[in-house]
Amino acid sequence: MKFVPANVHGVIDYAAAVGLIALPFILGFSGVALFLSAGAGAALFLYSLVTDYSTSVQKVLPFSAHLLIDFVAGVAFIAAPFLFGFQGLERLYFLIMGVVVCALVLVTDTAIEAEEA
Repeated sequence: MKFVPANVHGVIDYAAAVGLIALPFILGFSGVALFLSAGAGAALFLYSLVTDYSTSVQKVLPFSAHLLIDFVAGVAFIAAPFLFGFQGLERLYFLIMGVVVCALVLVTDTAIEAEEA
């Protein structure tokens, strides 16, 4: 069931990008965990700016490609604790973020945009 409109997904992208950049600093991450999250947030912000949806600046990247990148990033976040040995809060953070990203991709409807109020 796909119920998240493309433009809502776009707004979530920018909020998620800020969160991915800020949260590792707030949570006291360092090293690989900090770099991966902040780097993923910066990348998400940049490719959101050029995705073909209503919240972008330049419509270059097809939304389907954007969703594929999101899904691959989500899977990478799920794999990161196992690949890099994250424990505790870092492990939980990456697992939750990865599952949420993959779930958002699966429920995003590329064919609809929410009506503006």
